[in-house]
Amino acid sequence: MTRLLLGRLVQAALVALVVGGLCFALVRVLPGDAAFRIAADRYGPDALTAQAAEAVRQELGLDRPWPELLLRWFGELAQGHLGNSLVSGEPVSEELASQLGPSLWLAACALVLSLLIGLPLGLVSGLRAGSGLDRLALIGAVALRALPPFVLGLVLMLVFSIRLEWLPPAGYGTWREMALPSLTLALGLAAVSSRVARDAVAEVGATTYYRFARLKGLPERAVLARHGLRNAAIPVVTYLGLQAVYLIEGVVVVESLFAYPGIGHALVHAVIARDVPMVQGAALVMGLLFVLLNLGVDLLCRLLDPRLGAAR
Repeated sequence: MTRLLLGRLVQAALVALVVGGLCFALVRVLPGDAAFRIAADRYGPDALTAQAAEAVRQELGLDRPWPELLLRWFGELAQGHLGNSLVSGEPVSEELASQLGPSLWLAACALVLSLLIGLPLGLVSGLRAGSGLDRLALIGAVALRALPPFVLGLVLMLVFSIRLEWLPPAGYGTWREMALPSLTLALGLAAVSSRVARDAVAEVGATTYYRFARLKGLPERAVLARHGLRNAAIPVVTYLGLQAVYLIEGVVVVESLFAYPGIGHALVHAVIARDVPMVQGAALVMGLLFVLLNLGVDLLCRLLDPRLGAAR
């Protein structure tokens, strides 16, 4: 356990170094003058002048060498400070703190919804491997996974918001505003998790101990509960770590599409505004969330199968 925690701590440090450096470099090489972009966001396009842009450049030190600015950011990060937003002047940590809650809530709702959709479908498909239902589920999973999140979100918005007028296309606060963003993320996650669950159940169903339990005359439900679900759950839980990549990536797209006030939406606006500390802070938080999700998956896998911890 100690080795696992230390490994994840090292991974978190590497994430901070790589994400911070890459975000800084990529934002800096974007075409255009960052001072003009920041001044336009501060004062509005109508009040933008060369003098205002130059004042912003001097105030924020944008004319200083890049290595100096990057080392200063790493120094502040070592002290637990993510810097101040170049647009609002507020601490990045405070702005991200207000946006982290909605993003986590969206991700949690999407993950739970994907499990409610994908696991039962995968369980039934695995118990009836090769059947017409299994083939139909495979076609649906491939179709859903092939669609990018923004295309799937637009389709859901067109159907449920514009045509049927059942759900609002944007907003935050009630379950009605959460429904479409959560469903957009959940369908993509459920598409693959259903197939992982299907393969895991089919593999467990073909084992000797599972067939022996059935030959003893145990009811199908008892065999599945005692010998099937726990063993089939290990690959499903392991795949949750891979789902975290899709989830974090999808949050950025979905929040922007549905005008959802989370970190992903803030990251897109920060890139447009050339707000480097905000970009670095948002990307860093997302990277650390990925590390934490993987740690949770490792711990849950060890809880399901203690042999994993003993083997190390």
